[in-house]
Amino acid sequence: MKQLLIAVIMIFGFAGPVLAAHCPKDAALIKAALESQSNDEAKALLDKGVSLHSAGSHKESLDALHEAMKLLGIAH
Repeated sequence: MKQLLIAVIMIFGFAGPVLAAHCPKDAALIKAALESQSNDEAKALLDKGVSLHSAGSHKESLDALHEAMKLLGIAH
């Protein structure tokens, strides 16, 4: 039981940095897509996602960025 608890703590401990590294990659894909297609809603979601990332809210940032990607037809 003690080993399971340690494993769970380690998994959650590493999840934050993984999510944090993913946000800038998604933002770059969205920025590239916005150069060739105009979408005000996707741009607003990009801005929101970048702001949330800067504030340390990586899960919420990814939610906003993935919604923008969906609007632009970008697979994630």
